[in-house]
Amino acid sequence: MDELRKSGQRRGSSTDPESRYLRRRGGFVLGYTAEIAVSDDHLIVAQRVHQAPADHGSLEAMTEAVERECGQQPETVMADAGYYSMDQITAVEAAGVEVYVPDPLIARELAGVAVVAEMNARQKRRHPGLQQLRDRMREPAARSCYARRKALVEPVFGVLKQQRGMRQFRRRGLSAVGTEWALATTAYNLTRLFGRRSRA
Repeated sequence: MDELRKSGQRRGSSTDPESRYLRRRGGFVLGYTAEIAVSDDHLIVAQRVHQAPADHGSLEAMTEAVERECGQQPETVMADAGYYSMDQITAVEAAGVEVYVPDPLIARELAGVAVVAEMNARQKRRHPGLQQLRDRMREPAARSCYARRKALVEPVFGVLKQQRGMRQFRRRGLSAVGTEWALATTAYNLTRLFGRRSRA
């Protein structure tokens, strides 16, 4: 147990030692984190599976995955507050990509829950760039762009979970789970393309 604590990894499955504890409503579950990037036409343009319990370190990796799969980097990246990391946002913006990722507080404001107060000088020193990000997220164009995020990615996750039964992985091990996720997302794209062709 001491070795696991020192390494920062929490393992709990003797049948799948590569799985990790992930937080979910009502407690924790052993598993993996699966992600997708979705284009304006609801096609999955990148996907990946990893062991991190949260998404906040994934923005740069997912942006690079989109560039690798599409042959060019995206013009704009939108993600929910779970992806917020100023270091990640700065790295993606440095590559010339426009980023719309709110921190948890401004996300609540955008949802109409509360209004976030202006940061004081000390807070600005401790969190460089955050006030500028919040100001940008409050602009009408940014609000409109960010509001589209739910309409793009959530329906795709809904199809994968409800229609395709992807509520849990059947395979064990990071590589096998990655293959299962890749097949599921590819099947989704093929079905969508076939449906679009049938309607044409």
